[in-house]
Amino acid sequence: MMKNIKVIAFDIDGTLYPQLRFFSRIFIHFWKNVVVFYHFGRVRKALRRCAPLPDLYRYQAILLSERMKCTTPEAEEKLNEVIYNAFPKYFKKVKCYKNVKETFKKLKEAGYKIAILSDFPPEQKGELWGVLPYCDGVYGAEKIGALKPSKYTFGIMARNLGVKMEEILYVGNSKKYDVEGARNAGMKTAYFMSWWRRLLNKPLKDADISFKNYRQFLEIVLK
Repeated sequence: MMKNIKVIAFDIDGTLYPQLRFFSRIFIHFWKNVVVFYHFGRVRKALRRCAPLPDLYRYQAILLSERMKCTTPEAEEKLNEVIYNAFPKYFKKVKCYKNVKETFKKLKEAGYKIAILSDFPPEQKGELWGVLPYCDGVYGAEKIGALKPSKYTFGIMARNLGVKMEEILYVGNSKKYDVEGARNAGMKTAYFMSWWRRLLNKPLKDADISFKNYRQFLEIVLK
């Protein structure tokens, strides 16, 4: 399967680091702003069903303003204050999964192009635990104009990397957004197994690869 793959692309949240490490750090911030987070979650759910947008950020603010009964500028201010400008400081002390940087390094040495595609802005995570120098492309779905699992988002990444869909292996931790999204776009998929799947040793049938840790991932890809 891997002989036809030229690019290995990764999701970030829950794939390169455990989301629980982040959630534990924003616990107080979350409860102070629980109303904003609730409506933001509903807006994001709606956005995943939308066609590609020329300005996703603007439309997101419009939807939030309608739900929170405020003006669009006020909604934009809330989004920046609670989400976009607030998250980076919490990520500074969040550690990635073991062997993530080693994985990127060895994949690069093996001749693969490497990319990152995340729904949230990759720049929120700072230097991304030292993996950026190995990346040939880093993409935020919001700037592209459509959230995963949109085929459009995966297609823009493939176009920018200069490869066909079937030449990309997409790695993620979400069955719906990462595995099904990338597969429906024509890509191969690798699923970072949830804790209960790891415990029961139960791979995801929908994915081409299921793995428990990055050591195992490398063994599968580079064998």
